[in-house]
Amino acid sequence: MDTPQLQQDSAAWRFFVQASFLISLGLMSVGIWELPVNIWIRGFLGMGLFFTVSSTIVLTKSMRDEHEAQKLIKRLTNAKTEKMLQEYDIKP
Repeated sequence: MDTPQLQQDSAAWRFFVQASFLISLGLMSVGIWELPVNIWIRGFLGMGLFFTVSSTIVLTKSMRDEHEAQKLIKRLTNAKTEKMLQEYDIKP
């Protein structure tokens, strides 16, 4: 049975992802704050930004969890198949 390869991201990639997230969030917040509109409109846009960011984080976490679950199911299926093949002395 193949051993699973763990994907490790480099430190530079993690820094890039975190920095780009913080920069985009910061610039969007400044853009909303600097709009020449009423405070209520700024608040509405700020809430929209907050909910967009939080739903994006939840979506990516859910997609990652689903992907991990599918990997586990596939590993279990492969292990069962190999066990059956070994019982009948069939070599893959």
